[in-house]
Amino acid sequence: MPTALFSVWDKTGATDFAAKLHAAGWRLVASGGTARRLEKAGLPVTPVSALTGEPEMLAGRVKTLHPAVHAALLARPTERDQAELAARGWFPIDLVVVNLYPFEEVVSRPDVSLEEAVEHIDIGGVALLRAAAKNFARVTVLSNPADYPVDLAVLGQADFRLRMAHKAFAHTARYDAAIQAYFARLAGAPETLRLTLYPAQELRYGENPHQQAVYYTRQPGGTPLGGELLQGKPLSYNNLLDLDAAWRAVSSFDETAVVVVKHVSPCGVATASSPELALGPAIASDPVSAFGSVIASNREVDAAFVNGLQGLFVECVVAPGFTPDALALFAKRKNLRLLRMPAANGAENHELRAIVGGFLRQTIDQGDPQDAPAWQVVSKRKPTESEWANLRFAWKACQHVKSNAIVLAASQENGRFTVGIGGGQPNRVDCVRIAGERAGERAKNAVLASDAFFPFPDGVEAAAALGVTAIVEPGGSIRDEQVIAAADEAGLALVFTGVRHFRH
Repeated sequence: MPTALFSVWDKTGATDFAAKLHAAGWRLVASGGTARRLEKAGLPVTPVSALTGEPEMLAGRVKTLHPAVHAALLARPTERDQAELAARGWFPIDLVVVNLYPFEEVVSRPDVSLEEAVEHIDIGGVALLRAAAKNFARVTVLSNPADYPVDLAVLGQADFRLRMAHKAFAHTARYDAAIQAYFARLAGAPETLRLTLYPAQELRYGENPHQQAVYYTRQPGGTPLGGELLQGKPLSYNNLLDLDAAWRAVSSFDETAVVVVKHVSPCGVATASSPELALGPAIASDPVSAFGSVIASNREVDAAFVNGLQGLFVECVVAPGFTPDALALFAKRKNLRLLRMPAANGAENHELRAIVGGFLRQTIDQGDPQDAPAWQVVSKRKPTESEWANLRFAWKACQHVKSNAIVLAASQENGRFTVGIGGGQPNRVDCVRIAGERAGERAKNAVLASDAFFPFPDGVEAAAALGVTAIVEPGGSIRDEQVIAAADEAGLALVFTGVRHFRH
């Protein structure tokens, strides 16, 4: 008679799966609360204590740590191993269904105590998973309720056992890494950075067709950016980068906003009372670059928004929701990808970048920190009330543009919007000129935001020549006095923030 051992914290589907095994002639063995759950369901179950001849000890800390269990798991299908088991009156275990105490979830709570964290370090469960996975040639190990098979015949398939062993080892590796990281924080020791990533999608290629690429997520079965792809072709490598940039940018605004991204940098940003009213100005910021772009909205998209695209070719649209009318209209664009994002997408606090021979890790720039200095007007002329509002909008928008970021912005009754964006150039004055070329006549009476200080007065002089009336920048250059003098000579309002927002 084949034997299955159950010891699960997450009991999702466990009772139904055990019932199916029982109906197929399996013997059920279970520990602690799992055994009580199966007994309550009317299933014949042998408690682990009956198998070992020892009661649970230390308030449940010791249940399955016994040779009767681990010898039954590790025994090979050889005459010698089977005879050794039989001599002790033990029988082999063929299937292990185990998942672990939720240590990561518990220690993520800000109020968790050390005692509570320690009690959620699983010992026996990890030992069961490792023993069963090691003996995958004979034993099947299931560490995730999602893997409980509908057809029990797969339990006897060698390739299934191998895949499940791999999952079990990956699970225990991540579990141990989380424990080590927690204790490193407690001890004040440098944290060893370990990543456990799961392949979620094999991409057609990377940035170019000759490059191979795979999309990985932190959780098994992860989805693009944690969202749901509603229609369109599978997302490409470049799509994912642009969507990430667009969603990060639009999510930084509390008010209704739309962001147009091309090649990982915004080419249009607008706020308004509704997404459809913000869409037009966002596209108009740089309609040439908007072709083939990714567009993000931080509010639900409706039919008016879709109609506002006016036939513009767009690769992807990302938003927290789409009305039925919008979905019906978007369905006519078969190749357009729609990505619905959850309200809370669990944005990461840190980011990694690969360099030759290593990695760089930093906290993500979430905007001006809470302890940032107050903005300081350093010019003779102070910004008007309207300029103040436009400067704050432009300052937030420029944080998402590749450095040296320059954003020109204006406003109308319905909202605020960029009229020209320049970035990604080796020098700042060229970015001012590029933003001015994008804006044209709209640069007159616009405001300007610069992600870092102007090292020379030439950038301010170029902005004044465009017709800009107010500038916000970090300040801190050794030539600040010259920059301020240039602003005063041109009659510009100049504000220093004391905070820089490079995005390389």
